[in-house]
Amino acid sequence: MFLLNLLDAFTSMQILCMVFLTVLFLQSGLDKAFNYQGNYKYLQEHFSKSPLKNTVSILFPAITVLEVLAGVFSLAGLFMFFIDGSSFIGMLGAQLSALCILMLFLGQRLAKDYNGAATLTNYFLVCLAAIFILS
Repeated sequence: MFLLNLLDAFTSMQILCMVFLTVLFLQSGLDKAFNYQGNYKYLQEHFSKSPLKNTVSILFPAITVLEVLAGVFSLAGLFMFFIDGSSFIGMLGAQLSALCILMLFLGQRLAKDYNGAATLTNYFLVCLAAIFILS
């Protein structure tokens, strides 16, 4: 019966949202973790003329951890969805994802990187849709 539900449009949307957020945030968070120095140096330069210039050393590890957690929760949510049909963990992943995007959006706006901030809007809309679909 569950396999037949996989063909359902709503179920497909739930699965695809969790897969998307897993890929987006695990890749982004792990890239920050494994290339910490390069990313840190880039962000110091990026925010050098913004109100965040003295907070990169605090905020960068925080966003890295949050992105990894968003990806892990989305991945765990995917597994739980297949195991028992529950979307609660996936919804937590989507909520963490939205929080990450809001943090990144604020940083881009404060750095006056309006193109970067505008790009994040699309990701934020996906997060909102995922929260709605998984709730």
